[in-house]
Amino acid sequence: MKPLRVGFVGYDGIQGLDLVGASDAFSIASIPDSQARPRPCYEVLVLGLTNAPFRAESGLRFQPHTTLGRAPKLDTLIIPGGVGGRNRHINETISRWIGKHADGIRRIASVCTGIYMLGPTGLLNGRKVTTHWRFAADVARRFPDLKVNHDALFLKDGGFYTSGGVTASIDLALALIEEDYGPRVALSVARDLVVYLKRAGGQKQYSEPLEFQINAADRFADLATWMVDHLRENLSLEALSKRACLSPRHFARKFKKAFGGTPAAFVENLRLDEARRRLTERTQTIETVASSVGFQSDDSFRRAFQRKFGVNPSVYRNGFRARKRKAN
Repeated sequence: MKPLRVGFVGYDGIQGLDLVGASDAFSIASIPDSQARPRPCYEVLVLGLTNAPFRAESGLRFQPHTTLGRAPKLDTLIIPGGVGGRNRHINETISRWIGKHADGIRRIASVCTGIYMLGPTGLLNGRKVTTHWRFAADVARRFPDLKVNHDALFLKDGGFYTSGGVTASIDLALALIEEDYGPRVALSVARDLVVYLKRAGGQKQYSEPLEFQINAADRFADLATWMVDHLRENLSLEALSKRACLSPRHFARKFKKAFGGTPAAFVENLRLDEARRRLTERTQTIETVASSVGFQSDDSFRRAFQRKFGVNPSVYRNGFRARKRKAN
């Protein structure tokens, strides 16, 4: 097995984790050979604008393996984000290189604000894309031919991939590894990195518990984390309002004002997202999954799951198994 070559564009002002998180994921991926020795799935190269070290936003210094001008043939190109990528000289240099060499690269991906270097090439025109939620509106304004989704962790459109902010680079890398070598290899990498192969919250850039914590008033600050850890317990309006030291009516009003929905809907979404993750692990029956996340009956769980995901839990689990068998 010949490793697939992945090139990361490096430049001054890069977001370090955009580069390190994804490159570590690719570097860890391996398959045992006939002697059960690990064989690397990827060759990872960092491609600088020059041979000189470049500095990340955080001050970390990186030494490129080679330069863009001397880059060997690549299977995959990754463009990390960073404030330096919006520098005119850096942006134009990288964009011109991508436009000139794109036809010889199987797939091209931007991480976070790396889309600012991929957008000017025109290669994304008419495609569905994402970026860091904070920059989505600006990207849509600068590149009106792009169909920008501010919520997604990552999106694929043809041979082009775009991802959200910072840690989404790992989600993207795991998806690419699964695409190349199947879920078993990708899951092994996820375990080494101590992350989910697929985040429980689906494709959203940040989960509802995190959104809750970002927007919550002081008395709500720890409530979302507590809810995630206690899905099996009583999470009724009365119980939650008591924990927040508010009357049920006052709690419900403040909650809806902050999050645009009821506590009951929020709790159900938490339970269903966690149930979906547990279904893919195949370690529990559907009935025990339902009970473990706090549903009072199998029937109520099935109806809620169907309503949110458009498929019943059995079909969802069987479809996930079928994808694994096909990949293996």
